[in-house]
Amino acid sequence: MRKVFVSDFTLRKFAQDDADSLLFREKKAVAACIDAIGADQIELPPVTKAREDRIIGRTIAAMVTNSRLAIPVGYDETGVEQAWQCVSTAQKPCLQVMLPVATAQMEYGFRAKEAAMLERIETLVALAKVRCAEVEFSALDATRADAAFVRKACEAAIRCGATSVTLCDDVGTSLPEEIAALVRQVRDAVPVPLLLSLTDAIHMAPACAMAALAAGADGVKTSMTGTDVLSTEALAVMLDARGESIGAASALRVTELHRDISQTLHHLRTDRHPAAADARAEEADVFLDTDSTLSDVCAAVQALGYELSDDDCGRIYKALLGLSAQKGPLGTRELEALIASNAMQVPTTYHLSAFSANCMSAGASMAQVTLWRGEQTFCGVATGSGPIDAAFRAIEQSIGSHFELDDFQIQAVTEGKEALGSALVRLRSGGKLYAGNGLSTDIVGASIQAYINALNKIVFEEH
Repeated sequence: MRKVFVSDFTLRKFAQDDADSLLFREKKAVAACIDAIGADQIELPPVTKAREDRIIGRTIAAMVTNSRLAIPVGYDETGVEQAWQCVSTAQKPCLQVMLPVATAQMEYGFRAKEAAMLERIETLVALAKVRCAEVEFSALDATRADAAFVRKACEAAIRCGATSVTLCDDVGTSLPEEIAALVRQVRDAVPVPLLLSLTDAIHMAPACAMAALAAGADGVKTSMTGTDVLSTEALAVMLDARGESIGAASALRVTELHRDISQTLHHLRTDRHPAAADARAEEADVFLDTDSTLSDVCAAVQALGYELSDDDCGRIYKALLGLSAQKGPLGTRELEALIASNAMQVPTTYHLSAFSANCMSAGASMAQVTLWRGEQTFCGVATGSGPIDAAFRAIEQSIGSHFELDDFQIQAVTEGKEALGSALVRLRSGGKLYAGNGLSTDIVGASIQAYINALNKIVFEEH
């Protein structure tokens, strides 16, 4: 029984459909899932932001232990070098040269005839081979190209160092017998592993995959998401049920695949709530790590709407370097937590004396908050749509001032029933933002403390 090589391009599919659809931690989760279910190769999206993509690629490379890590190289030497920097630290790196072989795509996309495209293929493969032992050549739109030229393109790539070749059905309207015929036409010209990338436009991708494997192909490309792709799950189930009939099997673990895909992609669906998508887009705007400069941090702080002193920015920068060394790259939420914790450390004006909050299944919640300032005590009682909203209103009532609540975030920072809760509050006053954070096993208490911390910054600044 021969083993089918499975290359999963879920990460590239997400980037193709929506470049900002995944956060950094979500990309890591998807890569970990692909590695765990037994895929032979994980495909990264092409480089668009050199520095960020390098960090993401190297982070994924450090956590991938089983799969090969591949990335497209672009169309020139700079693109090859940038791609290599993303996967150079992987245990099993691979560079992908992806170029069209159909006449229309060559002429309109690259203004190149067959001879010029063969030269470009040879140049890019040779450049990639200098850097990486594994080089994959993908013949884009191969099902609409002249079979004789497809053979020439594959031979040219292999001659210059390609260690695998992929034939792509980008339109997705081919029938199984047509895919099988293409495989047989180029199989003898490809002494290296031959893969198929199939589009599922007419829902024939699984059948075409079986036909290609029966005709002599060594592997196929799949994705865990998308409606026009060969599904990783569908391939695993198909080979598990009928692979023996063509003498083929994959290393995909069907049981783990069902469970892991369900868990990993549950909150990554493209039809997620618009508010969640907006939050992800906002978080994706900031990307800082240990290589970030003080100017990078100051620019990110300003982009979030804060006006901080040079000393505050310096404290945040120092804190960010320490946290990033432990956690890796940081996004908006982490930066805002650092701002709340480190920026504008002011004398405490208002102190929390006591609070109580009642939450009912029907009707409004009620809260009472008592603050003290010097020798004075301030007490407020208010109702709201939940105990935290009621507590914030009670604080405002007690001090006789109202502030715009720009943002409010809560999250658990430890596990278990006694988990610590972290709260972040952003208040806007006079057009400026002030952030405060709180930490407690009582999330209402943490939220009140965060609000008071932000309030104290406003009082210090305005008086």
